[in-house]
Amino acid sequence: MAHSDKALVCRDCGATFTFTVGEQAFYASRGLVNQPTRCPSCRSARKTGRSPEEESYVHYGSAASFGGRTPRQMHPAQCAECGQMTEVPFLPRGERPVYCSECYSKIHRGS
Repeated sequence: MAHSDKALVCRDCGATFTFTVGEQAFYASRGLVNQPTRCPSCRSARKTGRSPEEESYVHYGSAASFGGRTPRQMHPAQCAECGQMTEVPFLPRGERPVYCSECYSKIHRGS
């Protein structure tokens, strides 16, 4: 089937975008029968979970160095083995022993 570029209207932003011959061939090779309903920028924004307007925002204070996640809250605890103060990523409840990383490694290695 011969393809030609098609002008489509984005269902999210209303902008006109081109569904190129190459894109049509790609869709056909994947067995996709429906043509896209969103322009490339709205498709991209939808994949990242943000609107196109938000894409241009500068996100100061975001946890970019943590892969988009906020750093874990650490809680102080006393190691049940050596008595040294340490920090753990959970709130110790006192029901079970808490170990510093060195003692934890020794115990779980069987040394």
